[in-house]
Amino acid sequence: MQKVTKYVVFETRWGYFGLAGTESVLCRTCLAAPKRRNAETHLLRDLSGAQFDRAFFKSLQGQIAAYYEGACVNFGPEIRVSLDGFRPFSVSVLKTCRQLKFGQTISYGDLADRSGRPAAGRAVGGALAKNPLPLVIPCHRVLGADGNLGGFSAPGGTAVKRRMLELERQALCT
Repeated sequence: MQKVTKYVVFETRWGYFGLAGTESVLCRTCLAAPKRRNAETHLLRDLSGAQFDRAFFKSLQGQIAAYYEGACVNFGPEIRVSLDGFRPFSVSVLKTCRQLKFGQTISYGDLADRSGRPAAGRAVGGALAKNPLPLVIPCHRVLGADGNLGGFSAPGGTAVKRRMLELERQALCT
């Protein structure tokens, strides 16, 4: 029996955020976009037959909305994600990146080292560029060795990355 792909696009303080996956596993997110249609189009590319479900991952929707309000939210391992189709190195990079906590940053080289391939900083960048779950896998927290932003392939590019990092710097975590 094939699992039904579901999705939801919901409003946050920064715009419309999207989630897609099956009943229990998240396979894709779309960072907040200014228009609902933009988020939906980006989220659903290559996902034919996905069914809208307002209640899909409802508690995660609340966590994401709180994040965009400036709350210290860590998207932990209780959120089941799918990294099907990724090569072992990319899976290792994405899983290691997922362990970064709210407000914590790391360099591409250090993430490569933690992922078991110390000389693979550029390859880390390539793996992160294909991250299907931005925010849940916080690739925006990975920087160049000199602290520069590096790249960011999500809609809005490095301007969004900068804004997310600033939000996390300003948050009052207790």
